[in-house]
Amino acid sequence: MTRRFILVLAALATFLLAGLAVVPAQASQAELDLLKAYIGGWSGAGILVGGKEPEPFRCRLTIDKGNQAKINYAGRCTLVNMNLSISGTIAFDDKSRTYQAVMSSNAGFKGVAIGQIKGDQISFDLAQKQSDRAGNAVRIGSQITLIGAKSITVDFQVEFNNSGNVLTATVPFSK
Repeated sequence: MTRRFILVLAALATFLLAGLAVVPAQASQAELDLLKAYIGGWSGAGILVGGKEPEPFRCRLTIDKGNQAKINYAGRCTLVNMNLSISGTIAFDDKSRTYQAVMSSNAGFKGVAIGQIKGDQISFDLAQKQSDRAGNAVRIGSQITLIGAKSITVDFQVEFNNSGNVLTATVPFSK
């Protein structure tokens, strides 16, 4: 498996969210009920575009009730001969009136994403610059959208600064 695929899956993990830090949680019942609606097993598939050839991959995501006003998630994606594991927490912070997601992955990527509610959707955006394991600069951008407690969509992009190559994928999840 090439490091590009590892980076792309790490970007997906960045938006499939996971928990390394404590997220403040004092959500009202409405915000907690909305998060609880996502509890269950989810699966999705996508195609990685931008490499030598498009490559299909599959993902599974489990969301459970966490402590206090949080939900926890854990997932796994499979691409050719590689597995990526992620885990995390999503909560609503009354003080900032935002949803917050914290994540980590077995590929070494971690982060926090702030979400906003828009109608029946909660959207989380993350863009960051980091280095891959070889020390090369990469830009990772992702968006996860929780839609009406019926679907989750993850869009992501990885740009390799030294070559300008860009890898993208969209993964729709359903229960």
